[in-house]
Amino acid sequence: MKQIEIKIASLDALPDAAHEFMAHMGDYTVFAFYGEMGAGKTTFINALCRALGVETDVTNSPSFAIINEYRSDTTAELIYHFDCYRLEKEEEAVDLGAEDYFDCGAVCLIEWPERIEGLLPDDTVRIDIAVDEETGARTLLMTLPND
Repeated sequence: MKQIEIKIASLDALPDAAHEFMAHMGDYTVFAFYGEMGAGKTTFINALCRALGVETDVTNSPSFAIINEYRSDTTAELIYHFDCYRLEKEEEAVDLGAEDYFDCGAVCLIEWPERIEGLLPDDTVRIDIAVDEETGARTLLMTLPND
C-alpha cells in the first residue's frame, strides 16, 4: 500500500491541500475519511469539492440527508458526499443504495465510513485526518489500496 501525507497548516492552506489531494486521486472513486468529531472531514471535503469544480452547488455535511449530490461545473461529473454518522447499521446504507453509488464510477466522499466498512469496495482509498492539538494543523494520511 502506498501512503501519501498532506499537511494543512491552516484554513488558508485548504485549497492547496485539496489540489495536492486531487493529484493523487488517479482513477479511484471511493474515498473514506476517518477522524474524530471536529477533525475537519467536512471542511476538507468542501474544499475538495471546490477544487473538483463544484461552485454553484452549496456543499455542506449531509448529516440529515445522509447523501448529498453535487455536480462539477467544469466537468459536469457527479460527486456524492456521504455522512454515515447517523446510521446505526449497515443495512440502512444498503437500503439507501450505497453500493450502487460506490459502483457507479462517480466520486464518492464518505464521512464516518467505519459505520459501513463492510460495504466499502476493496479499492477504497482511506484518508485518516489527525489534528495537532498545539497548532490546530491537520495531517491527512491517504492510503491507496493495492492494485
